[in-house]
Amino acid sequence: MTTQCSSPIATRRPGWSVSGIIGAVLVVFWLFIALFGSWITPYDPAAMGTADVFETYSWQHWLGTDFIGRDMLSRILDGARYSIGLALAATVLACFAGTSLALLAVLSNHWVEEVLSRIVDALISMPSKMLALVMVSVFGSSVPLLITMAVIGYTPGAYRIARSLAMNISEMEYVQVARTRGENRVYIAAVEMLPNMITPLLTDFGLRFVFIVLLLSGMSFLGLGVQLPAADLGSLVRENIGALSQGAPAVIFPALSIGTLTIGVNLLIDSFSARRRGGF
Repeated sequence: MTTQCSSPIATRRPGWSVSGIIGAVLVVFWLFIALFGSWITPYDPAAMGTADVFETYSWQHWLGTDFIGRDMLSRILDGARYSIGLALAATVLACFAGTSLALLAVLSNHWVEEVLSRIVDALISMPSKMLALVMVSVFGSSVPLLITMAVIGYTPGAYRIARSLAMNISEMEYVQVARTRGENRVYIAAVEMLPNMITPLLTDFGLRFVFIVLLLSGMSFLGLGVQLPAADLGSLVRENIGALSQGAPAVIFPALSIGTLTIGVNLLIDSFSARRRGGF
């Protein structure tokens, strides 16, 4: 009599979807431009242009020229580091602050959680764009202020997401065992809780990055963002918008740059979330 040993069926992780691959390519591309774009510009992006104003595509100027004859490709390559760099710095700070405060609230006494939650509720009740406009009108526009206003505007949302995750995880057995062993709060937060929160927090990080990119681009479009002689992608749209009928490339290509960046991040987030639900 022979017995057949059946091997366990291996669960196969879902592969990357086409949209996820496209998103990853776009994100890597724009990260490369943010890091090295200013080094590979064919012309000086800040120098006065010598070409015709709003010149169309040519071998000399692949994306045409702007309202004073500057090369648009060079301006976009240089401006991307402000749009991506400022948004990335603000997102890292906002998510770090929100997650840290959430872990502190969950692992501290009830009154600490109440105080932090009430402060966050007050901040989250103010629209981020309204808060940004007020801060810029009071203190003036500068790079540190733009980062600060984005951090203040988006930390409450990061706090609420992280607090919800932390409250669920704090009831798990391994966290209760760590508390019984007498582990301190820093150990419990960093070793027991945070690693189990990291995947949804990364998804929230990507969404928050997109929100901040759009916020900073909108501020620059209103003339309240990055100031001259520097320029981000939103500034490039604003300074050429008056000649849309005769110099469309100078407006379309910076806008497409913002669009492809945000679309790429969204596609990557969607694919990442799908893999996590499928066993990633």
